[in-house]
Amino acid sequence: MSAVGADYRLDGIYKQRQDGYFMQRVKLPAGVISADQARTVAAVSTRFGQGTIHLTTRGSIEIHWLKEEDLPRIKRELATTGLTSRGACGGAVRGITSGSQGAQGFPLLENLARRLHRHFTGNPRFERLPKKFKIGIEADEAGGRHLIQDVGLVLAGNEDGCAVFDIWIAGGLGREPYPGFLFLERVPEERIIPLIEAIVRVYAAHAPPPKRLKFLATEFGEAKLRELIEAEPSYSEKLPAVSGLPEHLVVMTDGHQRLELPVFAGTLTSEQLVAIADCADSHADGMLIVTANQDIALLFTPAADAAAELQRLQHTIGMESESPAITFRICPGSHECRMGLAATRDVAGELVEHITVAGQKLSWALSGCANSCSQPQLADVGIIASRLTADAEGQKTPRFDLYRRQDSGLGHKVQEGLTTVELIETLRHIE
Repeated sequence: MSAVGADYRLDGIYKQRQDGYFMQRVKLPAGVISADQARTVAAVSTRFGQGTIHLTTRGSIEIHWLKEEDLPRIKRELATTGLTSRGACGGAVRGITSGSQGAQGFPLLENLARRLHRHFTGNPRFERLPKKFKIGIEADEAGGRHLIQDVGLVLAGNEDGCAVFDIWIAGGLGREPYPGFLFLERVPEERIIPLIEAIVRVYAAHAPPPKRLKFLATEFGEAKLRELIEAEPSYSEKLPAVSGLPEHLVVMTDGHQRLELPVFAGTLTSEQLVAIADCADSHADGMLIVTANQDIALLFTPAADAAAELQRLQHTIGMESESPAITFRICPGSHECRMGLAATRDVAGELVEHITVAGQKLSWALSGCANSCSQPQLADVGIIASRLTADAEGQKTPRFDLYRRQDSGLGHKVQEGLTTVELIETLRHIE
């Protein structure tokens, strides 16, 4: 395809707000990427884009400012180091995410993420779905990320040497947030793939575009949705137990020390990413992890002085900061996204200046539209640009809704229609 306007979504490509430019999203199972792969991403961004990279809350990487004629070459360049974007956008099984990269059992989660990534990516049986289908794997329920997936897998223990998972389904955010419900408990890993296949088939057969699986949970009810899934032939199937060498790339031993490099708004230059990759090669087994908070985690080897190396890296890439790092998830907003209603990086930069000392201990998220890509309903304080309002001169400015999360569920709207000035004044009192 070369015609302008071609649908590239299944190849992980969206049009940007700026005419003639595209965004390429790269899938990373559980957010893990090797130093060599990171350098490939940086090289693509430098050669074909503007040298900027965005880290997402689902552990993917986005490259912006790409031209249509370069897209086939970019796909080949990424493939040289085993990277793929197939299904990273559009109606397909998206990247397999995890917010539990710091958990002791993360290698087990990464192992499963890679199996799922390999099975569903590019499989024509699970493409051209009514809309996106998201899978997440977590070590526990603490962060609530299992609630926002079409299928959320939560590690529940070990039985006879086999990992077992609780399965939550039909969750999602967007304009109509709906927390997933507990579908099955303590499911052995050998049943996971056939079970997800059954769920996807029911979704594809019954949901109209552009609805998510959560639509069926509200339209049919959870009991009816459960019946439809249980009637699928693959529901009770088992795949042979995994044998051979483990697939996870992250090594976690008692001697490894995990430190995070805070990345404001998840935005890096290609030069910064190369420097991080070089540090990972020298001191962290050549691996990087894109976290669910849009930062970079490195597992420093026992021989490394982790704190000193991280400080040296921050100095090298110009990310030193005297102020405490605040967990603040931020989508690209109107800087590049066609859906964005607010210049999120600018707004966030202004907001952090007014967050109280007590507020710095909270997690924050700002979404440039109601699609909620920064997961504001899972932050202690969530902010959504919900609409644009014109003033007397016709100048349009965003209005913001404020969410607070107080328990293990999704956050609730506590204020709406705030101007930027009103939002700042509100933040002064959040503790």
